[in-house]
This record gives sequence, structure tokens and C-alpha cells, in this order.
Amino acid sequence: MHSNRILILSVFIVSTLISCAPAGTPTPPTPLQTAGPTGTPAPSDTSTPFPSTAIPTLTPAPTETAAPTAIPTVESLKARVTADLLSCRYGPGAYYLFLYGLRKDANIKLIGRTDGNNWVYVDGRNKCWLNANYVETAGDKSSLPVVYPGIAKLPQSPSYPPTTVRSATRNKNQVTVEWTDVYVSPGHREDENMQTYIIEVWRCEAGKMIFDPLGTNDTTITFIDEPGCSQPSHGRIFVQEKHGFAGPAEIPWPPLQ
Repeated sequence: MHSNRILILSVFIVSTLISCAPAGTPTPPTPLQTAGPTGTPAPSDTSTPFPSTAIPTLTPAPTETAAPTAIPTVESLKARVTADLLSCRYGPGAYYLFLYGLRKDANIKLIGRTDGNNWVYVDGRNKCWLNANYVETAGDKSSLPVVYPGIAKLPQSPSYPPTTVRSATRNKNQVTVEWTDVYVSPGHREDENMQTYIIEVWRCEAGKMIFDPLGTNDTTITFIDEPGCSQPSHGRIFVQEKHGFAGPAEIPWPPLQ
């Protein structure tokens, strides 16, 4: 009986204290979970709550190749002839009319070039073209300005008309051009080796545009022109005699097949 009274009194005292506590007293915070005594991190959760979808590996975009640095253009370059005797011609190729010869070690000044073959333009009272393989240049010849076609011109023939292109056909990578004959008298020929017709073609080979001046005494010619160049191929024909060149007659270029 005595113990029951003590229990009832204890409950009454606790109830009284709770009811008398001031309003807004915060509830003690729940203690945070701490790491175990060894300090080892909890293992990662390796469970997969949803079906796993493989994330594709992104292939990095190819790095853009920097454009080649442009070579500054110069007005002229000094050069020296390395061949025993080097022909300087009216046009940038071996089939054009001969103007004069240059001996070994001759000092010259170059003022231009073509864009597509290795011929350079020589300054002087009689400007002419020579093969750059036979000169030693004080500088990069590709820094010279491109002057043909355009600035440097062929002398016009006073005696002969231009030819007329009859056809230009293609068989895969082979182009065949035919034209009408223009008779050049023996007295108007430079020599027995002169070619009556100069066929200038800008053609594509191995992805590169090549300037190829061809010579013939026939009225037809066949050459290679491939796909793969950013610029269109084209060409023209001159009639050549010892006083100059008649034309040009433009070639209607056959499309790629």
C-alpha cells in the first residue's frame, strides 16, 4: 500500500512538471550517425534500383587542323643560274617560243611565278620565263606574286587567226580535245622543232591543281584530269608562230563522269 502511494505521487510530480514547461522549448536534436571507430567510410551502395543503361562513350570531335601560315608576298627575289645554258622563254613552259639563253652563274631578278608549275618570271628589258629547277634563289620562290595568267601576257601574232575547238570529250579520267588546223608557213616557224599549238590546261591530279602547258603539231591531244580538286579544271589553245601567239580558243571542259 505504501509503495502504491509513492508511485502515484511520482506520476503526479512528473505530469505537473511537463505541464508547467515553457512553450516553444525545442525538442532535443537527434544525434547524427558517426563513422565507426576505425574511421573506414561506409561501403558504397552497389545496388541498382532500375535497369542499368550503358552510357555510350563520346568520341571527341577531331581537332581542327590549323591552316598553313600564308607566306608573305615579296616584289622580287635575287637568283643565280645553275645550269650551263638555260633557255628563257616567252611563256612558262618548255614549248613556248625561245627568247634568249642565260649562262651558268648569271645573276638575275625574279618578279613572278605561275600557280601550278615550277616556272618563274625574270625581270629585265626583255622579260621571260625559265624553269626554277635550274636556278638558286635567295628566298622562297612561292613568295613571288602569281603573274600568269593575268599580268604577264604572251605577244599576239600579227599574221594568224586563232583555232576553233571542235570537241572536248572525256573517258573516265582521260580528256581528249580536238580543234581545227591553222597552217603556219615554214617561214613563220621558229625552227623545225617548234610546236604549232600550245594547249594550256589547268587539270587535277592526285588532288592537286596542275598548270600543264602542252605542245603539239597535231590537232588533237589527250591528257589526264581527275576528280578531287576544289577548283574546276579548264584550258585553252594558242596558235604559235615565231612572231607571237594567236588566240586563245577556250576549251569547253567536259564534266566529270
